[in-house]
Amino acid sequence: MVVGDFAEERDTMIIGAGPGGYVAAIRAAELGQKVTVVEKEYIGGVCLNVGCIPSKALISAGHRLQEAKDSKIFGIKNIQDPVLDFKVTQDWKDHQVVDRLTGGVEMLLKKHKVEVVRGEAYMHDNHTLRVMNGDHTGQTYKFKHLIIATGSRPVEIPGFKFSGRVVDSTGGLNLPEVPKELVVIGGGYIGSELAGAYANLGAHVTILEGTPQILPNFEKDMVKLVLNSFKKKGVDVITNAMAKNSEQDDSGVTVTYAVDGKETEIHADYVMVTVGRRPNTDDMGLEYTDVKLTKRGLIEVDEQGRTAAEDIFAIGDIVAGAALAHKAFAEAKVAAGAISGKKTANDYVSIPAVCFTDPELATVGMTKAEAEEAGLQVKTSKFPFAGNGRAISLNAMDGFFRLVSTKDEGTIVGAQIAGPGASDLISELSVAVNGGMNVEDLALTIHPHPTLGEVVQEAADEAMGYPTHI
Repeated sequence: MVVGDFAEERDTMIIGAGPGGYVAAIRAAELGQKVTVVEKEYIGGVCLNVGCIPSKALISAGHRLQEAKDSKIFGIKNIQDPVLDFKVTQDWKDHQVVDRLTGGVEMLLKKHKVEVVRGEAYMHDNHTLRVMNGDHTGQTYKFKHLIIATGSRPVEIPGFKFSGRVVDSTGGLNLPEVPKELVVIGGGYIGSELAGAYANLGAHVTILEGTPQILPNFEKDMVKLVLNSFKKKGVDVITNAMAKNSEQDDSGVTVTYAVDGKETEIHADYVMVTVGRRPNTDDMGLEYTDVKLTKRGLIEVDEQGRTAAEDIFAIGDIVAGAALAHKAFAEAKVAAGAISGKKTANDYVSIPAVCFTDPELATVGMTKAEAEEAGLQVKTSKFPFAGNGRAISLNAMDGFFRLVSTKDEGTIVGAQIAGPGASDLISELSVAVNGGMNVEDLALTIHPHPTLGEVVQEAADEAMGYPTHI
């Protein structure tokens, strides 16, 4: 790589303005660092623009439509069949949700006097990078410290090149209409969430999953509830299915898949491929630095996010661990603190994971099986949402709350939730697991009535041997 122009000097530089990058920039600025962020595309990254946030907007729209259709159970009569104007839905998602949040991030960066440089960064050595613009011009920068937060991109599989009616999750979020028939390849977090969203919006959805179970990161009794919900919505879930190829024309796309060697064709309006994501660590010149990569292309880091190059840090999807925005938030603050000399470290004891399916699934800490595998003697206590007054009044009684605690001292080591409000309820359990609390701490904490949160106290009571409403 040739560095021919004058190199501008910078204090702390960050490559990427996604959840990890922009949070790192804000925290570094708060700690007194002069910060420059390099971003080639989206302020806010995939999460705010074409990932977490817009997908939840479509999920919310689907819920509203279904609630309108199902409101007769509450005694609401004379309801005409609700009609969806998907163009308005997409406009709301893009401008009232995404633009508002990305605009807020830009305002925060400006408030903290963070310099934003547009372009693509290429490393020259452990303290130099060059930012290239779309017009093939560039600028070289020498930095004292660097945080790499370049995120990830969808995996493209053979026979399913992203084009036309074959889309990735980004394309799936921006379809011009609700398809009558939608094929989703991959039944993980993204595939299951968007399959449920489009099913609620009126599409007939088929999920092709290559393993024996969708949502493999959740326990089977939790996934069973999602499968039951999919069945009610008419979603077809085909497991052990290997997608072979696709052929498209102006009217749709034909997908060929195989189960146990038998090939089958299915015709759809669109096929969305959500089989995983790949770290964005290639083609950026890391080979010119001391940064080390794993075989999967992840950057090797220590507990502070520091790479083998002492002044270069890496966070988010490009390092080991779950590819979650809130994990990137935490790693960003640790890395920014480390640069300022703080005694920070990443603690992965209680990273919650949430899937916004119907019902919502959430987990934190260890499952019973994981705890036993780690040599702990544990027990579980479980409370159904069918026994919770608020859940009954919401007509959302499917699901349960489960605590995993040690038999000797009742220390909480994990929790799983499948049901209404799981995405919000899991935060209390994240505090409990991370803080090493025991079941008595939760049982003696007065929870307001009637709320969904009472299931936590009920399960804690059961763990102590004094169940009240079960």
